[in-house]
Amino acid sequence: MPIHINLLAEAQAAEELRRRDPVKRGIFLGASLLALALAWSGMVGVDVLMVGAQLTQAEMQLSSHTNAYQNAMSQQEKVDTMKSKLAELDKLQAARFLQANLLNALQHATVDNVQLTRLREEQSYASTQTGNSGDNGDSGRPASVRQRMTVHLNANDFSANPGDQVNKFMAVIAKQPYFEGMLNKTNGVELTSPPSSPQSDGGKPYVSFEVECHYAEQVR
Repeated sequence: MPIHINLLAEAQAAEELRRRDPVKRGIFLGASLLALALAWSGMVGVDVLMVGAQLTQAEMQLSSHTNAYQNAMSQQEKVDTMKSKLAELDKLQAARFLQANLLNALQHATVDNVQLTRLREEQSYASTQTGNSGDNGDSGRPASVRQRMTVHLNANDFSANPGDQVNKFMAVIAKQPYFEGMLNKTNGVELTSPPSSPQSDGGKPYVSFEVECHYAEQVR
């Protein structure tokens, strides 16, 4: 039986040992892990860029919404201011003094033998600051205006005994519905001074007198 001798057996064994060298295997494994790490890092980097872009877009949208909200609040503040002014104007219009109402009331407040000769109005306005003032003297509340009004009525009493109808005329004025609702509850109608001395008009004697009608104060 022939004997086979492998003259390359030693070289093949050395090559096999070289292939199985743990250092080389470690280097190969490390290189593989490094490649995986680089690939993972690249993927993470791409994700970071995408998330960054999304964050930038979200911040832009938030900024846009914030500006829109601030603009809306500014517009709402203007609307509220205009509504407040309109409400104050409505109050002023509703509370303003109407000449027609006064004249109509006087037509229904007549007394026999008393002749109304003159009507005069007197109005005054005083600005007042409400609330407690701060260090700068500003309470933070708008100032109000206090309105005072007085109507002066001059008349002549031609009654049989001139002067007897003065108190009756004052009582009729005080009880007339318009004046009753508008005048002060106390001292609403006052005689400014005693009636004048008797005078004569075409041989008919009379006395002249003046009555003040004090309206209730109005705060605007």
